[in-house]
Amino acid sequence: MKKRNKFKHFLYLILALAMLMYALPLISFSGGWSWASAFGGAWALFAFLVIGAHLHYLLGVDEEKQKALDRIKAAKLRQWQMKWPEEKQQRQENM
Repeated sequence: MKKRNKFKHFLYLILALAMLMYALPLISFSGGWSWASAFGGAWALFAFLVIGAHLHYLLGVDEEKQKALDRIKAAKLRQWQMKWPEEKQQRQENM
């Protein structure tokens, strides 16, 4: 399942790169800023954002962060489980 998911992101990355490589030579900034060149610049910016997002996922930055968060959650759960019998005992003593 994960391999297919990474393949999907790799495919979308390649498609975004291909669209960007096709469009960049067609965007003309030589005549100053016009509505067409502003749209082309904004489009290129969004294309770079899409490419960056797919690279971020493919490089596994989220996986490392998720593993670290899972370790922290497990440690907090162990602390809570060790604290629970003490609280139960204190409640029994107060009754």
